Amino acid sequence: MMTPRECSFLLTHLLMLLQLLLPLTWSLLHPPHPPPVHVPTLVPHAPTPLIRSRFSAHTQLDFTTHCNSSCFHRGEQEAQKEQLTEKLGFETLYADGSRTLTTVDVEADEQFEGDLLDHPSPGRGPRLKPRHRRVRRQIYGADGRFNIQGDNFLLDYPFSTAVRISTGCTGVLVSQQHVLTAAHCVHDGKDYVKGARRLRVGFLIPPSINGTKADLSSSKRPLVRWVRVKRTRVPKGWIQGPQEVSMDFDYALLELRWPHRRPFMRLSVAPSSDDLAGNRIHFSGFDSDRSGELVYRFCPVEEESSNLIYQHCDARPGASGSGVYGRVWDNSLERWERKVIGIFSGHQWLEIDGENRDYNVAVRITPLKFAQICYWVHGNRLDCVQD
Repeated sequence: MMTPRECSFLLTHLLMLLQLLLPLTWSLLHPPHPPPVHVPTLVPHAPTPLIRSRFSAHTQLDFTTHCNSSCFHRGEQEAQKEQLTEKLGFETLYADGSRTLTTVDVEADEQFEGDLLDHPSPGRGPRLKPRHRRVRRQIYGADGRFNIQGDNFLLDYPFSTAVRISTGCTGVLVSQQHVLTAAHCVHDGKDYVKGARRLRVGFLIPPSINGTKADLSSSKRPLVRWVRVKRTRVPKGWIQGPQEVSMDFDYALLELRWPHRRPFMRLSVAPSSDDLAGNRIHFSGFDSDRSGELVYRFCPVEEESSNLIYQHCDARPGASGSGVYGRVWDNSLERWERKVIGIFSGHQWLEIDGENRDYNVAVRITPLKFAQICYWVHGNRLDCVQD
């Protein structure tokens, strides 16, 4: 007779197999016709030195915001170009505590200039589906999360791209030396958190690799190998904005001291949910109620605005900063590819027409954010085009 742990492990295998088959079925029934994506170019100015951070902020893992109708329907295309370029400037925090501020200009083709940013898909604005009941925050109905255990999963793509952040959050590997996470994991909007002074990224090491015999019923948790962060970048839109606006810019990029050897997940401009395989998003993180465990979940996109992805994927504090990915059609490869399209931020109360609605929220990677993050990764704006 199988133990409860073995039953859970077998069920996880079956559900993941189902997840491999569903996108294939969906893609056969719905041939993709993705529109072309126009990615602007960020032109950085020379960095300006800033005074050293006091590292006075406290990490807030349970990040919650409120938004009304005007907030939901406001898009970056409504902003003035001067305001937009100011928000796309960024601070760089170095390992020795020094800081710089880099301002940028935005260069875009004529088609992109008309609506300097970023909508769920060409010709469509933010949408809101009717809802009839108020749901519970963070965990919605039966808990749909799955613990990822065993070498075959922890070291396999895409789960191997999830890493821990020493401030208590999650991150996702997006290059051989860079980790994408949530800005509130390192900065509260006014100052860097205390833990950002010696920020580290943690890589899981399964029991069999660290010398412990692993099997289906093993309760041995993975160890963590910590790597120091050399440089942290946070967009000015997070640092300067009020909370409702700054959630739109709740992302940061960490550069490791040396490259890692694990597979990473490529970035993509977030398409409309209609252009995601199965209309589903996925992410894996280190939820605080399952200490030491990597937790995977998936769910459909419920709503989407110009800057945010609204969903009911079950999550708890600690999952903030997880890389939200979906299967996106790659025109050059002519196949579906897993790509990071957002960063899990937290929880938002959305008040529309006098009704409070409850969502977990991810920051969507828009064309301008793609250009900014890509520049942070490559250091060369000419390498940053949507592929």
